[in-house]
Amino acid sequence: MTILLQVADSALAVASAAGSNPKEGISYLQLIMMGGLIMLPILLLSLISFYIFIERFLYIKNNAQPDKGLLSIVKEKVQTGKTSEALRLCENSSLPVARMLEKAIIRLGSSIRDIESAMENVAAVEVSKMEKNMGLLVGIAAVAPMLGFLGTVFGMIHTFQDIAANDNISIGVISGGIYQKMITSSAGLIVGIIAHIFYTILNSMIEKNVTTLELQAIDFLDILHKPVYEDQKA
Repeated sequence: MTILLQVADSALAVASAAGSNPKEGISYLQLIMMGGLIMLPILLLSLISFYIFIERFLYIKNNAQPDKGLLSIVKEKVQTGKTSEALRLCENSSLPVARMLEKAIIRLGSSIRDIESAMENVAAVEVSKMEKNMGLLVGIAAVAPMLGFLGTVFGMIHTFQDIAANDNISIGVISGGIYQKMITSSAGLIVGIIAHIFYTILNSMIEKNVTTLELQAIDFLDILHKPVYEDQKA
């Protein structure tokens, strides 16, 4: 009972001291510094994730622009036998659908299955371009929390080494060490969560683009079941 009372008195003393001398005004930079060297790779991972997200977001959004009637015009040109004009329109466009239609027009005269397969291959290449560096976001989402936890473990080891060396088991020493080293776990979790959110947003945009490409391919293939006349050669 005496030991329990002493522990309670020690806890009250620490709480009283914390209340009379609160650590106010601690900046984010100070918190990062308190986290130790392990914060450097965590911060680096956060910068990489932001860079990947912004770069991929802009790329995917640019490739998701409306075709501005390109598909309808190309279909009309192909149906009237003006395949050379249709091909030229596709070559002058930078949209994924244009590259897919260009490959289909080049293959006109082959079986529908061959044309469809060629369009699928082009679409797969376009999707692969959109997914560039997406795997890094997945890796960051997994690695950042583990780095944070590793920093906390190292910090706890260091704290208990200090306790063993100084023969001091006061609550203030223990809580102070844990408080500082839990910062790395928090930072790692934050970076991991942000990276996962970034990946989810980008993946949703890519899936939307894939659906659009599939619908455009189906729309174009429908006209191949009708008679197609080649350009008249002079």
